[in-house]
Amino acid sequence: MPGQKDTVKKSKISRLLNGIERVGNKLPDPFMLFVALAGIVIILSWIISLFDVTFTLPGEDEAVAIQSLISAEGLQFMLTSMIDNFVGFGPLGIVLTMMLGIGLANKVGLIETVIKSTILRAPKSLVTYAVIFTGIIANLAADAAFIIVPPLAAMVFYNLGRHPLAGLAAGFAGVGSGFTANIIIANTDAVIAGISADVMAAMDASVTVTLLDNYFFMVTSVFLLTITGGLITEKIVEPQLGTYGGNVSKEFESTKPIEKKALLNAALAAAGYIALLLIVIFIPGSPLLNEDGSVVQSPLLGGIVPILMLFFITVAIAYGITTKKIESSRSIAQFMGEGIKDMSGFIVLIFAAAQFIAYFDWTNIGSWIAVSGATYLESAGMTGIGVVLAFILFSALLNMLIFSGAAQWTLQAPIFLQMFYYLGYHPAFIQAAYRLAESSTSVITPMNPYFVVILGFMKEYDKKAGIGTLIALMLPYAISFLTVWVLLFLVFVFLDIPFGPGIGVYL
Repeated sequence: MPGQKDTVKKSKISRLLNGIERVGNKLPDPFMLFVALAGIVIILSWIISLFDVTFTLPGEDEAVAIQSLISAEGLQFMLTSMIDNFVGFGPLGIVLTMMLGIGLANKVGLIETVIKSTILRAPKSLVTYAVIFTGIIANLAADAAFIIVPPLAAMVFYNLGRHPLAGLAAGFAGVGSGFTANIIIANTDAVIAGISADVMAAMDASVTVTLLDNYFFMVTSVFLLTITGGLITEKIVEPQLGTYGGNVSKEFESTKPIEKKALLNAALAAAGYIALLLIVIFIPGSPLLNEDGSVVQSPLLGGIVPILMLFFITVAIAYGITTKKIESSRSIAQFMGEGIKDMSGFIVLIFAAAQFIAYFDWTNIGSWIAVSGATYLESAGMTGIGVVLAFILFSALLNMLIFSGAAQWTLQAPIFLQMFYYLGYHPAFIQAAYRLAESSTSVITPMNPYFVVILGFMKEYDKKAGIGTLIALMLPYAISFLTVWVLLFLVFVFLDIPFGPGIGVYL
């Protein structure tokens, strides 16, 4: 009775996913979530302070008490620090600066042309891998990647006589489950690293997190995930879908000659920029290196955000002038403004998130939980890599309810970065663990705002497709990406491979 077993199995999965969707839908918008959390911190700080709770930070002698926000001092803090909390929040300046360059590149059409060219120029035997690879690096275009890559991949597969839903799934897997990896420093790095740096600044100014701290791990991840996604598509997903029997009119628009010329000019501009940067780096007594001539804790890393911003501006201008989308300096400012406008939702979210973190820090609740958690784990002998793996699993599951890399990390970082810091782990290492977990399961959660969009693309080829159909299609990718990513994570740990320049497992 295989048919009945399959039906029962699908029914159980459907009930589970429907339950997740119901619970997730009851959660407020991320902005209101942090407003509510800030309110909870206010009340909780008052309740805990009534019991005169104190604790001692590792390496310190003086006891620290939980401070109540429902007090004269608390009210003064909330009112006088609100603007500073927002304006001084690390990720805000970093992200907006990066978006001046990436937003310009996106608005002039450079990123979309790169995406199309990568997929369309790939040999037929490598199309699947080109789709996955392109989806992963497409996070340069931020959320726009969800709208560009999956439908384009479906059309490419359809026009090659392959099942279009296999192409859609491969594109969605690359963009979604591989979202945090890239070979180029992207806005994702800026957001996550900015939150980490902001949390650590309140604890230990000598330990910080930069955009490059997970770079070696993430670059390696791109190629591993590309191979994994390609194999899952060709060995599992596409055979399961079988032969496509539909007949739809779907043709993709190939890259125009002017776009090809513009892409070449952008590549030449990129080469020139990189060459100039290398010259400055390798000249004797380079102002971009530290005193011993290395890049660790150097002005090069400290200035990586403006360096990257200028890189994207350079290549975007070269592309835009060639395509005549940039006709004057006014066009550049206009496109930059449009790029920043796309970040309006993020700016609003950051206002609430910044207040929550500031309240959490001022009350000492975050430090109390972190110290208590670290003390318990130490006393139980749970300080090895196993506890980090448990954190990865927890983050992957939490992502099913709170879909937003920034929102979820803003919620977790004040507790887990501190707790693992007291256990001796480097915050950038824990950040890498979070990133792989959060990214892997993003394609199977109905809380993904682009889930319905992908389902809409799916219905163009299969009218009967539903949420369960899409999740069943994407489940092999989520499980496989999480598994191989964890294995890669462990390889880096046990072979002592740096996750980024000078970044290891421990402080």
